Amino acid sequence: MSYKAPVEQIEFILRHVVPYGEIAATERFSEAGFDTVSAILTEAGKLAGNVLAPLNRNGDETPARLENGKLRSSPGFDEGFRAIAEGGWVGLAADPEHGGMGLPQALNMAVAEMMAGACLSLQLNPLLTQGQIEALEHHASDDLKALYLPKLISGEWSGTMNLTEPGAGSDVGALTTKAERNGDGSYSITGQKIFITWGDSDVTGNVCHAVLARLPDGAKGTRGISLFMVPKLIPDENGNPGVANSLKVVSLEEKTGIHGSPTCVMSYEGATGWLIGEEHKGMAAMFTMMNCARLGVGMQGIGVGEAALQQAVTYAQERIQMGPIIRHPDVRRMLATARAEIFAARAIALACATAIDLERATGDADHAARAAFLTPIAKAYGTDTGWRVADTAVQVHGGMGYIEETGAAQYLRDVRITQIYEGTNGIQAMDLVGRKLSDGGEAAARLLDEILDGAKSAQGDHPELANEVWQAAETLREATQTMLERDLPERFAGAVPYLSAFARVLGGYYHLLAVRAGGEAQLALARVFIRRVLPRFGTDLEEALAGLEDLTAIRDETLAGEMAG
Repeated sequence: MSYKAPVEQIEFILRHVVPYGEIAATERFSEAGFDTVSAILTEAGKLAGNVLAPLNRNGDETPARLENGKLRSSPGFDEGFRAIAEGGWVGLAADPEHGGMGLPQALNMAVAEMMAGACLSLQLNPLLTQGQIEALEHHASDDLKALYLPKLISGEWSGTMNLTEPGAGSDVGALTTKAERNGDGSYSITGQKIFITWGDSDVTGNVCHAVLARLPDGAKGTRGISLFMVPKLIPDENGNPGVANSLKVVSLEEKTGIHGSPTCVMSYEGATGWLIGEEHKGMAAMFTMMNCARLGVGMQGIGVGEAALQQAVTYAQERIQMGPIIRHPDVRRMLATARAEIFAARAIALACATAIDLERATGDADHAARAAFLTPIAKAYGTDTGWRVADTAVQVHGGMGYIEETGAAQYLRDVRITQIYEGTNGIQAMDLVGRKLSDGGEAAARLLDEILDGAKSAQGDHPELANEVWQAAETLREATQTMLERDLPERFAGAVPYLSAFARVLGGYYHLLAVRAGGEAQLALARVFIRRVLPRFGTDLEEALAGLEDLTAIRDETLAGEMAG
């Protein structure tokens, strides 16, 4: 499997589709102009294509394993991670005060996509570390920052996120992991966590676990949860890894894909930890980490989809059946639709990252609201697109796609988890129609007004495409108003198709913006999306507004297949 990082495609979106130029015009990011963009993306592309991509198959065929309680990573992963760390890629967007580069998240997310496309199993390690860095920067004490941030940013140590327990998945408030005060500023953590990505590592000198637990006086539910830093090796007086903490990896999960990523069952047995943030307010710090990861996971879906599509195109060019199959209309339909959706998903994700950067640089509340609104869309649509494209890539290969040796099936197996990570896509959709519409729809309205104005201004040059986007946005505006008039259960019943409709309208808009600077190639791609993908928003909205009655009328026994009664 060969992979070429999509440097030109990403840079095109940053230059012509999303307002990255506004980021570079701010004082905070004044040194991150387009020359820097080109240099960063080019070097990251080389790392992804030349160093990380060759490791992808190793991770699948020779998974991470436990030997006598010690983790052994897949062949080459240690060299690959060392290249990531030594290049400064872990700390690309981190605070320069602790050794980071302080560059925009838009650039960081672009790099994350390329690394994930090259080798998702390995890229998961720096992604989780970056999320932990973000949480510490916003919530930790100065002492904790001084001790942990330089090590995490340099890649000497890695970070994890410990939420899920056997009896507490999405319902985090049901967790049973306990914390007790030791009287010296530290805490004793006891409990078990599952699904901990890179919960152990032999590619870094220490593993730092961000663990949710409840103190004895913590209230029930999420409001009584605290967050603790629990290192594998307790730092000594010089800040170096010291004695082993009272924690262990019980086992590694056997997963459908991402075999090179060790997903651990963790046991904390009176392990020593230190508070991140305030007691009983751990969810605020954890949500900081999760929001960073949500956008990052959306980029992972796009990255794997890109890699799968590249391989499918190569196969279609080389496979001869009455000529190269890439000339067959149905194969061409699959590849063109996949390429158009990847472009749309990438543009949405980079627009979200851009809004995050503009809020950080300006403090403007509208940018913050846009970033919050786009985050669940970027995560869900990015990962749904990655799955659809990887599935399409298997189909393009035909029977050979179902044979493991071609590698097409690995992309499908690997990307599937991204639709589940950081809150399933159903949870993302409920967040969109619930919390993100709780402002009375103001953030949605501002975004839709922008789309309507942009489509109107494009009517002179491309009236047919512009009118399609304008009409879709107007219909979505009306549907959003209807959604706002409904109670939450009814909204939740239509949340997933509503998110899908919003993503497709956004995708059509970003394709329309790209046409202005992209010439005939971009115009052809926009036609594919606006004529073939965008129209699906209509059936999405029909389902989104169908209500709850038909779902509640179905008895559980009917769902189980019983027809009597």
